Amino acid sequence: MAKGIQISMTSIARLMALAALACLPLQSAHAETIASKSYSYFPIGGRTAAELDEELSKRGPMMKHSGARHPGATRIKWGGSVTYVRRGGRCAVGEANVTLSTQIILPRWKNRKRATPSLALIWDTLSRDIKRHEERHAEIARNHARELERTLRKLPPEADCERMQARVDRATADAVARHDADQARFDRIESKNFNDRMMRLLTHRLKSTD
Repeated sequence: MAKGIQISMTSIARLMALAALACLPLQSAHAETIASKSYSYFPIGGRTAAELDEELSKRGPMMKHSGARHPGATRIKWGGSVTYVRRGGRCAVGEANVTLSTQIILPRWKNRKRATPSLALIWDTLSRDIKRHEERHAEIARNHARELERTLRKLPPEADCERMQARVDRATADAVARHDADQARFDRIESKNFNDRMMRLLTHRLKSTD
């Protein structure tokens, strides 16, 4: 029976740090990708639309890549473990597991119950759209985590484990790049369509309250 050899994850962890990845304990090679999701909220005040805008710009989570605050955010932490085994004189991936943790950060308006009907309608529509947006970021991350795990398990063997680990590193770097590109593409589309989407949502909610 082939014996699995645990290999240091320093190299793959360094690559995954590009997407805020963190190494977590080894899991079975045949387990599904382990993904967890949690929520946290930041309070905002304000009694007018202008004050709400100001509160969101002051208290929203800071984005490291842009240095700007946003009305919501999704923190993504990937992790993973890979072992290597000898098969027919070559080195192959024995076990591979990718883990994912997402934390969705959303605003909570303290004065919602005292708001005018029109401002409450706008806020409820906006806050639901923020949540939908961040949930989609988490879904994109889950899809890429599952795809990376499948890719690692299917990598062909190499002559030695040093080359095998280099192949794993390249596959991981490629997966991180695809993930980041998909997240950025989603943000561009959402930003471009924001005004039209909000008008459509508000119109729908107004009709539903008639």
